[in-house]
Amino acid sequence: MSAVWTTVRAAVRRRRFQTAAIALVVLFSSATVVAALALLAASSEPFDRVFAEQRGAHLTAEFDAALATDAAVGATAGLDGVAAAAGPFGQLATVLELPGDEVFQLPVAVAGRDDPAGPVDRLDLIEGRWAAAEGEIVLSGAFTDQGSSTSPFPIGTELTTSDGTALTVVGFASSFGRSADAWVTEAQMDAMGPTATQMLYRLDAHAADADIDAALAAITAAVPDGALTGAQSYLALKEDVSAELGIFLVLLTVFGILGLAVSVLIVANVVGGAVVSGLRHIGILKALGFTPRQVVAVYLAMVSLPAAAGAVLGTALGHLLAAGVMAETFRDAGLGTPAVSPWADAAALLGMPLLVVLAALGPALRAHRLSAAAAISAGSAPRSGRGLRVHRRLSGTPLPRSVSLGLGLPFARPGRTALTAAAVVLGVTTATFTAGLAAFATGVDAMIQRHEAAPVEVLGGPGGPGGDDAAALGDQATQDLLAGMAGTANVTANLRMPVSAFGFAKTPTLWSIRGDASDMGFAEQLVDGRWLEGPGEAVLSSKAAHQSGLGPGDEMTLELDGGTATVAIVGVVMGSGTGTVYTGWDVLTGLVADVEALGQPITYEVALDAGTDPAAFLAAVEDAGLVGRSTRQSDATGIAVVGLATLFALMLGTVAALGVFNTVALDARERRRDLAMLKSIGMTPRQVVAMMVTSMAGLGVLGGLAGIGLGVAAHRQVMRLAAAASQVDMPDSLLRTWSAPQLALLALAGLAIAVAGAYLPARRAARLTIAEALHSE
Repeated sequence: MSAVWTTVRAAVRRRRFQTAAIALVVLFSSATVVAALALLAASSEPFDRVFAEQRGAHLTAEFDAALATDAAVGATAGLDGVAAAAGPFGQLATVLELPGDEVFQLPVAVAGRDDPAGPVDRLDLIEGRWAAAEGEIVLSGAFTDQGSSTSPFPIGTELTTSDGTALTVVGFASSFGRSADAWVTEAQMDAMGPTATQMLYRLDAHAADADIDAALAAITAAVPDGALTGAQSYLALKEDVSAELGIFLVLLTVFGILGLAVSVLIVANVVGGAVVSGLRHIGILKALGFTPRQVVAVYLAMVSLPAAAGAVLGTALGHLLAAGVMAETFRDAGLGTPAVSPWADAAALLGMPLLVVLAALGPALRAHRLSAAAAISAGSAPRSGRGLRVHRRLSGTPLPRSVSLGLGLPFARPGRTALTAAAVVLGVTTATFTAGLAAFATGVDAMIQRHEAAPVEVLGGPGGPGGDDAAALGDQATQDLLAGMAGTANVTANLRMPVSAFGFAKTPTLWSIRGDASDMGFAEQLVDGRWLEGPGEAVLSSKAAHQSGLGPGDEMTLELDGGTATVAIVGVVMGSGTGTVYTGWDVLTGLVADVEALGQPITYEVALDAGTDPAAFLAAVEDAGLVGRSTRQSDATGIAVVGLATLFALMLGTVAALGVFNTVALDARERRRDLAMLKSIGMTPRQVVAMMVTSMAGLGVLGGLAGIGLGVAAHRQVMRLAAAASQVDMPDSLLRTWSAPQLALLALAGLAIAVAGAYLPARRAARLTIAEALHSE
């Protein structure tokens, strides 16, 4: 073994370029594998993971504080079937108001808790600290954009509640079970006068609705009649979260699989090529007396040493990268901060060197069977018959000789060329998929928010924010005022509130519209039927259609505040992922005689004349005593997904370029003698570079074209799968995200990967002198 080890050390030192190439490829591939596996692990059943981490409540119950004492409510924690409980916590529904020139009001449910930890519903503190004294409040990250600079309530903001209590924001926390919108100390809650009491339960049996119902019945029986005023099952929350995250999780899975595929392909290509390029060296070792087994051991050890070093560094790099990316991406999606799975690190740390050994074992065993003379002969260059016919045909073309020779080189090593081409194809596929994803996310955001059709919305109505002037105007007068302002093209009034509907498993939202909404962006979302045109008609969001099984041509009965109305469904729109029923104002007034008596906020969407500045219009709205805002809001989850996709595209493009780099380096090493002969007959270093780069440029062009086709097909299929997972149907226009200039640029991505990977080893080969090349012969 001493001879084997001595030979291995000498080979590693002598073949520094090859050693560095293997280490670098394994390093980047290991980092990609860790990130890919970490994403796959974190995206598998994320609700269950975060729910278990926070010890979420299987059942959240709300009691009337006037009918049930804290002692009576707290005693329910000892009921049979209750594994753990937290509470009782005082609870109050109020409105938070941001003082200043622009009035901003937000209805919230506030709970009194002294500690974010506990046996049930352990809250994650996202930013700042927990409320420790009276006059302090912690807000949920769900509606504050998690404390970012764009939040309307950054830390330190002073707020007032509807009863005049002054509170200062000291932190942001996340309750995956959505137990409350904000939290204060228990003493502060007592001072505010809670109207309800909250209890949080973890149950022994909770897998089915029947289990939850049985526990709820026992709790109801343990308190005075009528004391239980509301309850929330975690199963309903799980279904909602799973639907909301359908697109997000499908995309994470796709990028994880792509990362694994590219990494495996490149490592197999690099290591297999390294062994094949050493056939001449294998023959010399056999001639010196090394046994076939010793030769195999030499080559396995020679590639394993740099692979092990690359795997260690790559695993560490991938762990840090995955932890940072997931912390931001999953937090923005409301999924906490998942840790990188230990088995992802272990798989990269142990699996990548094992992959290297397996990739080297095949060609090493083939070399094991060769005689010394055959190995030396085979290692001088690829067999002369390979690609000879292609070379002859290319030599008859008017192309420069360096270009024709370069185009023929890939045919000499078809196996290596196929693996390299596959890596380029996957790299371009990822780039195409990412470009389509970015355009898709932008298109979905614009279509749902409709900020192109209605860039401004004004908040009003009896339940909305506004100053005394706005309250005095009233509903119709507010719409008339906006319609008469300079720059207004169209105004619609929109009221949204829950409504009972027969056939719906969950209570849908009734979205009533007054005014002409034909050009307000809804029609662009149609996936079936048509938009509202006459009285008594309704359009469903795609999720509402899935929930109810209804569609165009069906009728449905709505019930609100004691009134009923039967409407004809005429269309289905994409919607925003919630169960929504869109109707005209006539349906609402048929249900409720006095709309303003509902006390619900009304949103006035304003379409502007061409050339009107939305910011200037908003300023005029404020001058009129109204509260307005832009509809162009950022989608944190969409931004996080696009950012993650871009990062993976760069990573996979880099790994693919390294594969090209290795292929050209091995070709140059195998063809040292050929290069020397070409130089001796007059080929310049620049022509050598052109020849070597051209050998990969052809693969880059073909890989780019194939990658574009695969990327477009994958994007359309994955988006459909993701939409199905979210129970949202999309119009076909959203899938047509590429323009001709974009596709032309993407076609160059394969060429860019190939040229970037080939240039450095090509320059190195060009600097090789004739004497140096022939010295080893």
